Amino acid sequence: MTDFPTSAKAVIIGGGIVGCSTAYHLAKLGWTEVVLLERKKLTSGTTFHAAGLVGQLRSNANITQLLGESVKLYRTLEEETGLGTGWKMNGGLRLACNEERWTEVKRQATTARSFGLDMQLLTPSEAKELWPLMTTDDVVGAAYLPTDGQASPSDITQALAKGARMAGAKIYEDTKVLEIDLQDGVIKGVKTEKGYIACEKIILCGGQWTRDFAKTVGVNVPLVPVEHQYMVTERIDGVTSDLPTLRDPDRLTYYKEEVGGLVMGGYEANPIPWAMDGIPKGFHYTLLSSNFDHFEQLMELSLGRVPALESAGIKELVNGPESFTPDGNFILGEAPELKNFFVGAGFNAYGIAAGGGAGMALAEWVANGEPPFDLWPVDIRRFGRPHFDTDWVRTRTLEAYAKHYTMAWPSEEHSSGRPCRKSPLYDTLKANGACFGEKLGWERPNWYADLSAGEEARDIYTYGKPNWFDAVGREHKAAREAAVLYDQTSFAKFILKGPDAEKALSWIAANDVAKPVGGLIYTQMLNDRGGIECDLTCVRTRQDEYYIVTGTGYATHDFDWIARNIPADCNAQLVDVTSAYAVLSLMGPRARDILSAVTRDDVSNEGFKFGTAKTIGIAGCPVNALRVTYVGELGWELHLPVEYATTVYAALKQAGAAHGLIDAGYRSIESLRLEKGYRAWSGEIGPDYTPFEAGLGWACKLRKDVPFKGREAVQAQKEGGVKKMLATFTTDDPDTIICGRSTIFRNGERVGYLASAGFGYTLNQWIGFGYVRSEGGVDADYVLSGEYELEVATKRVPCKVHLAPLFDPRMERVKC
Repeated sequence: MTDFPTSAKAVIIGGGIVGCSTAYHLAKLGWTEVVLLERKKLTSGTTFHAAGLVGQLRSNANITQLLGESVKLYRTLEEETGLGTGWKMNGGLRLACNEERWTEVKRQATTARSFGLDMQLLTPSEAKELWPLMTTDDVVGAAYLPTDGQASPSDITQALAKGARMAGAKIYEDTKVLEIDLQDGVIKGVKTEKGYIACEKIILCGGQWTRDFAKTVGVNVPLVPVEHQYMVTERIDGVTSDLPTLRDPDRLTYYKEEVGGLVMGGYEANPIPWAMDGIPKGFHYTLLSSNFDHFEQLMELSLGRVPALESAGIKELVNGPESFTPDGNFILGEAPELKNFFVGAGFNAYGIAAGGGAGMALAEWVANGEPPFDLWPVDIRRFGRPHFDTDWVRTRTLEAYAKHYTMAWPSEEHSSGRPCRKSPLYDTLKANGACFGEKLGWERPNWYADLSAGEEARDIYTYGKPNWFDAVGREHKAAREAAVLYDQTSFAKFILKGPDAEKALSWIAANDVAKPVGGLIYTQMLNDRGGIECDLTCVRTRQDEYYIVTGTGYATHDFDWIARNIPADCNAQLVDVTSAYAVLSLMGPRARDILSAVTRDDVSNEGFKFGTAKTIGIAGCPVNALRVTYVGELGWELHLPVEYATTVYAALKQAGAAHGLIDAGYRSIESLRLEKGYRAWSGEIGPDYTPFEAGLGWACKLRKDVPFKGREAVQAQKEGGVKKMLATFTTDDPDTIICGRSTIFRNGERVGYLASAGFGYTLNQWIGFGYVRSEGGVDADYVLSGEYELEVATKRVPCKVHLAPLFDPRMERVKC
């Protein structure tokens, strides 16, 4: 092994399609000192038995774009490398067999067009022309995406590997990595069966082996193996090489052509987990025993669609384990637990579709320190504490697998692995009629049923107005006219402490944090492009300490962003204190009346101004009260030690009874914030959007001569203008339900899509937030001068555009 390297710029572990794609793209970026190590042979883990369908459409624009990068690459790879890939852009069909599914498909078509894909809606007879073997008696309609296709998993991986070698990367098969060399928490290299390779960066693309291997260096990758079967038939008359791929979600099945026959597989409601006690040693180029009894349920469903299968010869029933994740999305990015350790895994049986684009994104992430665009839905930092427990991960993952082809209902919640994390008030609120949702393991009240009126605290999913619509309206009305109490204990809460806390936070935060003790700061934290990485609240609690509050789902992400960006010369430490504090948010015009009844401290406007925080006493509890609102009304977030939660809650409810105080849930927060124009991270703001594009330029400390991360980028936008601008859209038709990803048309031309949408009960209107885009530049006059329509499930709906908040409190509440 005289040619075996002793050093590399980056080492990739795993020779499946994602590892080879990452090597290919890193080498194309000029990283010639890239080494890929495969313990056995390329594709021998799970890639070799993949079905090979390549679909592009996902609910997120950037993930759709990423899958589009796969298609773009696969179209040219064979010509570049001289190796066959089996790539065919033969299009993809998706069927709808009931009216609810047809609504879903029409929404998907609108989404596709919003994202720039040509998704065509077909009649049953038009679909049958493209796929003559199927029966269409129950088909309501179909969608056709001409640029979808299929590939040979092993061939396309070998082509990527050759392309990587051609660009300078080195690939070694039969080379097992024994250990990652860490010294004082810093990656130094990898120990292999063939020698030691010094390196700074490691990219783990180990498929179903990733979780266990990453665990050896303290990195958590939430995925588990699940059995996945598909059938391969002999030749069938009428199956032509240009037959589109077919997805029949109502029958849980998919189909593609292969050598004149069909591949048929699907996602059954009762999946079988595999290797619960660990993957057997030596497992490579290995399939599991075919489970005909388990597959029979899919076979029966498929016969109703493709009768020719009943008499077709069966070549084999392939049963291969695939790695699946708790939310059905794959996992990319730099691990929050270990710098320079990257992961690309958990592809949920669509690794071939994602492989090309995922390798591109991961390579750029490694090379540039950040992804090419916002990839939050697949970012490894979307996970948190529950995901350390493999049993919990498996339970949730099996639910996600079973839902792969079921209806993707608006506001749908997972039901498995619950309850997991609970506020001290969980049982009390449940008895009060709370219908809980879940985020990062936390149980959170979404809305409250009126139990005395016979309402049931249960979501009934639909594409129409949901069963909780009126209940949320009650809570919304109480927030505007009286008062509501939210349990927001699930907020992520950090303490930044140390002699240089202010200096560190001043660099990381775009807004001015150099406030006196008791000052409250709403701020974004920006990347070097000016994109919004975090959107949160900071309170200066001492000269050397800040209390930081952010959204439940962003706990891992935001902690990681802040910790990584503390300057090396700053003495400041970040600590997660989420579990130590409960949060009760008291909101509404009667909030002061209620709060003054339970505390002797001065809570008048003069004594407790907006944007400040102080400790007050309630029922024997020291409460850190933050005067801030996310609903557009007078209010306080009350942060208190968890052991006082039930006592303080009881005091507030007792005092509030005379003022109309009721419990309220997160869905009313959403409707209230839409009326007030408040932004939400991972909705209408995120790493691809800057404060000046999002109407938050006022929260950047550009008037002060203080450096902060992203300052140059936002300064340039302030001076040079922007090419997209966030706007609010309303319709006068309360019966047409506006949803996220509806296409925005200005003067008949597509200019963007809605990022968020919901109903504003005060205004009795549907409200959407979305960006108006123009390469020539966008300003307020440009936005307001256009005539607008929204495309909702393929239907054009006239709408009005706004740049100011839709709802302003009455004059006596202006200071709220």
